[in-house]
This record gives sequence, C-alpha cells and structure tokens, in this order.
Amino acid sequence: MYKFAYHKAKNVKDAAALLKKAGDSKLLAGGQTLIPTLKLRLAGPAALVDIGGVKELSGIALKGKDLVIGAMTRHAEVATSKVVRKAIPALAALAETIGDPAVRNQGTIGGSIANNDPAADYPAACLGLGATIVTSKRKIPADKFFKGLFETALGDDEIITEVHFPVPKSAGYAKFPNPASRYALVGVFVSRNGSDVRVAVTGAGEGGVFRVAEMEKALQKDFSAKALDGIAVKPRGLNSDIHASAEYRAHLVGVMAKRAAASAA
Repeated sequence: MYKFAYHKAKNVKDAAALLKKAGDSKLLAGGQTLIPTLKLRLAGPAALVDIGGVKELSGIALKGKDLVIGAMTRHAEVATSKVVRKAIPALAALAETIGDPAVRNQGTIGGSIANNDPAADYPAACLGLGATIVTSKRKIPADKFFKGLFETALGDDEIITEVHFPVPKSAGYAKFPNPASRYALVGVFVSRNGSDVRVAVTGAGEGGVFRVAEMEKALQKDFSAKALDGIAVKPRGLNSDIHASAEYRAHLVGVMAKRAAASAA
C-alpha cells in the first residue's frame, strides 16, 4: 500500500470540498473494492476521503412513486428492508445475492454504482428499473450514467448521494454467479412499468452493463418468459475469459432473461 493522506468528511459538502482540494483523491465508502486495490498497489491516490460517518447519505424511503435509497446504505440493509421487499422485491433479492455476509454488511449501494464493475449487480438494477442517480451536483438518468468498464458520468469531485428507483408494476432478477466471488458471470434484470419494459444485462458485456432492445420489444407484447423464445444475443462484444467464453455468456443471457421474466410475471 502506498502512502496517502486520510480525511474524514463531516457532510457531503465537506467531502466534495476535500475531494477538490486534495486533487488526486478517492472516496472511501464501504471499501470493498478500494481497500484490496490499495493493498495490491493497483492504485495510489494522494488522499482518501472517508464518507462512512456521513449520516445524511444513508436511509431507505418511499417518496411518491420512487423508492429512494441513500448512497451509504449497505447491501444487507437493502436485502432485509421491509420497504424494499414490499416496493421492489426483486431489488431486495438482488442485494441478497451480493458477495457474502461480510461484503453485504460493509459494501454500499453508492460505492457499487460509482465503481461500475462490469460484473456488479446494482448497475443492472439501475438500468433495468430506469433509476435516477442523484449526486452532489445533479440528477443523472441511469441510461446516461454508465459509460463503460469502471467508467461513469461522475465528475472528479462529484458524489452520489442517493438513488431513485421508480416502483415498477413487476420486476425480476436472475443471476448466474461465479461460485468463488459471487460476481455475476451473467445477471439479467427485467422490469415492467406501464408501457416501459426494460431488460438490463450485467457480467456479460465488454463495455459493462447494457440493455437488450429485442427482448424489451418482445416483452412489451407479451410479458412472459415464453415471449423470449428464439431471441438470442450474439457473442460479439461479450466478455470471454477463464470463467466463461463469449458464446457461453450469450447463452446465459437468454437463460437468465427467461428466469427473470418468469420471476417478474
């Protein structure tokens, strides 16, 4: 681990100011990705800004037609929340599949979204539900937030404060996890909210999370697993590594999409 300065933020405004002042700095939320990266010397920021004690960044509530979750809310809280389980059961089920109990009790939804790991679960939920990511500066639709592998629309001194998930009529998530890491080899989130049907895939794309328009059109006509019969995702542009080939991931997208649709229906 390289040497760095440590700052503990009092509030969001203070955290943003520290990020801007420190220059080459990183936010420390749950630390489930950042700490191992620092230990392996794969990153060497000049400073860390700890937002773990910023209470305004935690919490779960229904506000109008949206389920609002604070950025520092832990995965375990999302998984066990009665509010989440009633409003969007698929989101609670998704949170329950993340990592192991230690990861779920330390990792945060904001940290996961900001890191945008190509195999993370929450990006699929954000894109699959048409969420809005609220930051210290603006509101960003999920369709414009995720830019590529580990890349988002966030500015250098911009902090995720909360995520607004529109409560859908129905939603489902299906995941084929790596047995060791529990990351998604392929995960598919499906939702229906009126005429808006979304299918978002994580774990498979070379560019990270993405939507499948052909599946969305089929589900708009018939929201059932059967409607996806015969629809295949092409291997081109999908990840191929020691865990699974692009062809196998393409197959899994179809299988997980059907399971997610069946769960939602």
